[in-house]
Amino acid sequence: MVGLETLDWIVIGIYFAALIGVAIWVILQKQNNTEDFFLAGRNVGWFVIGSSIFASNIGSEHVVGLAGTGAESGMPMAHYELHAWIVLLLGWVFLPFYMRGNVFTMPEFLEKRFDSRSRWFLSIFSIIGYVLTKVSVTIYAGGVVVSQLLGVSFLTGAFGIVIITGLYTVLGGMRAVVYTEAVQTVILILGSLLLTYLGFNAVGGWEALKAATGSEHFNMWRPMSDPDYPWTGMLFGGTIVGIWYWCTDQYIVQRTLSAQNIKIGRRGAIFGAYLKLLPIFIFLIPGIIAFALKQKGIISYEKSDEVFPVLVSTLLPAGIKGLVAGGLMAALMSSLASVFNSSSTLFTVDIFKKMYPHSPELKLVRIGKIATVFVVAVGMLWIPVMEKIGGGVLYNYLQSIQSYIAPPITAVFLLGILWKRVNAHAAISTLMFGLIIATLRIFAELFATESSPLAFQFAAINFSHMAIFMFITCIFVCIAVSLATDPPDFSKIRGLAFGALDPQDKIDSKDSFDKIDALVSLILVFIIVCIMVYFTG
Repeated sequence: MVGLETLDWIVIGIYFAALIGVAIWVILQKQNNTEDFFLAGRNVGWFVIGSSIFASNIGSEHVVGLAGTGAESGMPMAHYELHAWIVLLLGWVFLPFYMRGNVFTMPEFLEKRFDSRSRWFLSIFSIIGYVLTKVSVTIYAGGVVVSQLLGVSFLTGAFGIVIITGLYTVLGGMRAVVYTEAVQTVILILGSLLLTYLGFNAVGGWEALKAATGSEHFNMWRPMSDPDYPWTGMLFGGTIVGIWYWCTDQYIVQRTLSAQNIKIGRRGAIFGAYLKLLPIFIFLIPGIIAFALKQKGIISYEKSDEVFPVLVSTLLPAGIKGLVAGGLMAALMSSLASVFNSSSTLFTVDIFKKMYPHSPELKLVRIGKIATVFVVAVGMLWIPVMEKIGGGVLYNYLQSIQSYIAPPITAVFLLGILWKRVNAHAAISTLMFGLIIATLRIFAELFATESSPLAFQFAAINFSHMAIFMFITCIFVCIAVSLATDPPDFSKIRGLAFGALDPQDKIDSKDSFDKIDALVSLILVFIIVCIMVYFTG
């Protein structure tokens, strides 16, 4: 337990009062149709979009897991935080096609680009994946954080925040999610920056930190043979996972779709990309600081997932401790709210509306709220299960699971946008092939023994290398099936792939950005390259 004092509770109370005020203001707005409820009326500004992208990504599982990984292994996981350049791909490459398709969801885009089979596959696959991974992992990490911050039991803290988050998500929809996330982003960043600053003071500065931990903790680039973080897997496998997560996953893309036009959506993605660099400095490096402080005997922790709460309890004064506690709870709530809303959007738009296409808008909004309640209920049922997960490094677990999910979806979206020749048969074949390989891999990890050498070797492949192998084979399957079958009807996919653009589409694309948009994007890429070079062993 962190040991909050009276001033801390006052700060937490002020934070929650502000959050509730924002949520109530949003809930009082009219939400009579699906565009209002699921995409906030397509009228959200770039600052709110960028903040929402960041807050959706940075859940408490990210805070807990990334700080724990920093303490355990140092900088290799920074590769995933440098995916900020992939967020730029969302704004510059993918978003224009999504907006031209006027879609609510990623499965809906697949139907317009290919056919209904791909839409059904991705809808069901995404909802199951959200409930079993994003919801459950976020709740587990949130339970760890809340129990240590507030001194309550794991179940009390987790249930309480799930209910609060579910309530404003059900009542306020996407607008409530993105505007509360804008508040939560500011709180989380300020609190974590302060924790990093105080951590440096405690350890004696940057050079003292490097001396206490050793050069290996600051090396992003581990050998190709490294069993945990081979540089090839981190760079190339991580990119495959990153394109899936940042450019094709409803959880993130839905924020940019709430923009009025491509320009605003792209600027939101650019702002979100800059914010994405922060976790290296406010979560990963504090984890390394914790490792150094443990070496010096200043702090102690048993599991790596306890690192961030222990830093809060050790370093922060009264009042500030409450601010960071609020920020951590904000991270949990923002991630849960995002996955609740994305799940209800997928169910309502891609499943219910598909089955009952003539449903009135008010009924669809009501179904969306019911779907959110259902996801909240399932998430709560998972809490006792996730409580039993125990030790381990949570962030590594999350990345390995995503490495099996991502390759086929990345291959289908990437080729589908870049090459108009890809057809519906190729898309569904690639998705099914990827699902089979991912299932075999998971079964091999669970049940393979040395008595079955082939399965044992298959299970032993590093998860990031596995992502590369799966992606290459999925690309091969997609191209082979496309060339072996008839091409798509290009008139039906106009505007949805390069090579199928009207002259007006090209003119609109040129008008959708200014020189400043291109300049700030190039500056971000330069910063990322500098970070990669600096953290070379």
